[in-house]
Amino acid sequence: MTEPTLDPERPDASSQGGTYRPPAQAVRSDTGQAGKPGWERATLEKLAFAALAEQRTARRWRNFVRLAWLAFFATLVWIAAQRGAPITEVSTPHTAMVEIKGEIASGGEASAEIVINAARAAFEDKGAQAVVLLINSPGGSPVQAGIINDELRRLKAMHGKPMYAVVEETCVSAAYYVAVSADRIFVDKASIVGSIGVLMDGFGFTGLMDKLGVERRLMTAGENKGFLDPFSPQTERQRAFTQQMLDQIHNQFIDAVKLGRGSRLKESPDTFSGLFWIGQQAIELGLADQLGSLDFVAREIVKSEDIIDYTRRDNLAERLAKRFGASIGDGAVRALRSVSAFR
Repeated sequence: MTEPTLDPERPDASSQGGTYRPPAQAVRSDTGQAGKPGWERATLEKLAFAALAEQRTARRWRNFVRLAWLAFFATLVWIAAQRGAPITEVSTPHTAMVEIKGEIASGGEASAEIVINAARAAFEDKGAQAVVLLINSPGGSPVQAGIINDELRRLKAMHGKPMYAVVEETCVSAAYYVAVSADRIFVDKASIVGSIGVLMDGFGFTGLMDKLGVERRLMTAGENKGFLDPFSPQTERQRAFTQQMLDQIHNQFIDAVKLGRGSRLKESPDTFSGLFWIGQQAIELGLADQLGSLDFVAREIVKSEDIIDYTRRDNLAERLAKRFGASIGDGAVRALRSVSAFR
């Protein structure tokens, strides 16, 4: 029977007088990184550096946004100043063109303010041999049209320059009110011209409300304060009053047409009835003078083929402000327009 032997690499716990402990290498392999000295500090440093990098990125982004807004408003100010600055250079001989497109209405692209400002710049330019109104409009406000008509006549007389109107697709109602301020009116053979009349439209729902059993409760101070209310009946006296008002505006329109067309106008019962005609018929009726386009007028009538557009249009900054139109951007543009120095 042999005696048991002891592993020389494993000391006997009883002979050492203490508890057996595994080698230090085994401890390190079980605990991983935690066994390395200073691992807590390294981890904290990495977290701190990551936080600092994130803060720097956020700060740079905030600065970029602030600079972008600053550049945006600086651009608005510069553009407003540029378009309001007077033209000082001497231009070469040319045909000045002012476009009247779309509805003639306050606040629109064909408002009295925009058209008159463009026409004034065209008449004041010494190089402009004549001013041409390029019209493509279904009409609009008689007030805006009347203001434009009066001012164009004044500018024409003050500067002594001829003014022509060229009709593209449509020139009816308030647009024709503007066109008759010109010395001559040129049309295409298929253009739509005329509609010398005034209208006021609306709806009445009183019969429908009676069928549905709905009662309209409208309280006013003044007998006729609510006579255009679509939910209230209209009396014969109110209808007569409205018709009288429309007739007066119509007569103003007729007077402007007679003043502008003079003896060229061939009056008939239909002339001021609100009817409209194609370009060839308009020439026969004296509502227009002859066939011709913008290029034809510049080349054959004005004798200056170089055409310069004086029409005031929204620039890039204004289009961006309207599209994304933050109220602050739109407000800034309106504020700049309201300052007389920038007009």
